[in-house]
Amino acid sequence: MPLRFRSGNGYIGGVNTRRPGADIGLTARMFLALFLLAVVYLAFIGVLLLIHVQIELIVLVVLVLLVVQYFYSDKLVLSSLHAHLVQPQDQPQLFDIVGRLCQITGMPMPAIAVIPSPVPNALATGRNPKHAVVAVTTGILNQLDAKEMEAVLAHELSHVIHKDVKVMAMASFFATVAALIVQQGMWFGMFGGFGGMGYGGRGRGRDEGEGMILIILVAAVVWAISFVLIRALSRYREYAADRGSAVITHEPAQLASALQKISGSMTRIPSRDLRQVQSANALMIFPAIRAGGGSLAELFSTHPSLEHRLARLRDLESQLSA
Repeated sequence: MPLRFRSGNGYIGGVNTRRPGADIGLTARMFLALFLLAVVYLAFIGVLLLIHVQIELIVLVVLVLLVVQYFYSDKLVLSSLHAHLVQPQDQPQLFDIVGRLCQITGMPMPAIAVIPSPVPNALATGRNPKHAVVAVTTGILNQLDAKEMEAVLAHELSHVIHKDVKVMAMASFFATVAALIVQQGMWFGMFGGFGGMGYGGRGRGRDEGEGMILIILVAAVVWAISFVLIRALSRYREYAADRGSAVITHEPAQLASALQKISGSMTRIPSRDLRQVQSANALMIFPAIRAGGGSLAELFSTHPSLEHRLARLRDLESQLSA
């Protein structure tokens, strides 16, 4: 028996193509984050080359991981969340809403999956619009009305339109390399040697040990800086998807209402249920965590705070009204 949305006010009107355009301010901030990441990564490569590090194996491993993530991310995410693909006869109202939004945006219909979880949430994955999957939890299906679900699904389709999975995968490439170097360095350090990294030859003398320590320190700095920049880029892309939802539906207040309901529900969800979906927090419309931590916590978060998102949605509401 298909799940039902709580009764709402129906659907958005019209099927004229509406796709979210560029927000100059957000675009500039995303470009700056990517530019700073490029500078950090180039400096990292320069240091490694300067001290004659042989990191071919690590780069090869990371490339393989990225290829797997890029081409099979949707399957990996669905599997980790125990999600299952559904057909129109299983969720007719859900397919109706997504199909109408796809008509409005002019994008192909994505696959649709349902995640058996009481945590109200939704996500989109896939390397491009032709290979996209939009997944929703049973919790969000039971909690939001149809208009709020439209706004949430428009947010997720905006991620697909912007190819955010591809952007974030490319942005995190060298951060992953740096993290692997640090992890491998710590592993070998625990066993009293750094020879396995291939620095400067086959010896295990003091010079090699000092060089390996330098590599690990540089990699740690690169990882720390890129961690903050990637989180900032992720937050900007959430803002862009919120804006995309407002442009597509012309009703940012519905997304604001949905976000408030989702956030309020997190305090009532058992910690066990939250942990079961937290592996996909970066992809979800709202992280499966209990609110708290203030501005410092937001600095290290993949999502903007609820307050900041609501403020931007109110601004969009005013712009649309005008």
